[in-house]
Amino acid sequence: MIRGQFVDEAVSRRKFEREVARYRELEGEYRRRGWFLIEAAFPTVLVIFASPKLAPKTIVCAVRLDFTNYDLVPPSVTFVDPFTGIPLPMKSLGFNMRRLDGVANATPQTITAMGQQGRLVFQELIQAHSPEEVPFLCLPGVREYHDHPAHTGDSWLLHRRSGEGSLHFILEQIWASGINPIRNINYHVQYQLQFQGFLVDGAALPR
Repeated sequence: MIRGQFVDEAVSRRKFEREVARYRELEGEYRRRGWFLIEAAFPTVLVIFASPKLAPKTIVCAVRLDFTNYDLVPPSVTFVDPFTGIPLPMKSLGFNMRRLDGVANATPQTITAMGQQGRLVFQELIQAHSPEEVPFLCLPGVREYHDHPAHTGDSWLLHRRSGEGSLHFILEQIWASGINPIRNINYHVQYQLQFQGFLVDGAALPR
């Protein structure tokens, strides 16, 4: 795979600025959802996600998108420490991104009941080969997805004109599958309070 900027930088920069401008147009709504655009300097964007449904309000994750060579190739997506910007290994994420399989027409009540019975089937959207590795977002429109050997038959060029790969699309997927379903924080008490992750509402997951 070719590294570095090989597309005309002026073209990528113009498309990057268009993506950021579209975000700015809806920034008030995004902020109410818990999205905070912290940095936007070509070719990268840094966005922090918080959960407005928790008390106190809690930062869930931060994501860096790299638009190098956009949009001949899709953006790269990396989950990072919101304070340092350092990429996080899978074991340090503290949250999941999931979709429900096989329940497209089920009511929220049915999904809740299935969850209580342990019958829900999830598609995990954040993937890594080990807890020590930096994970990737397994989603069409994301560079790491299309570069993965398992997805050689799903070329980015098949998605390029669909809107997948846009800044809004990727952030919307992270919010819908990882942030919006969060309802509470899970703690474990054993001599000291330990964070165990977030409790989510299965009925709020995308299908």
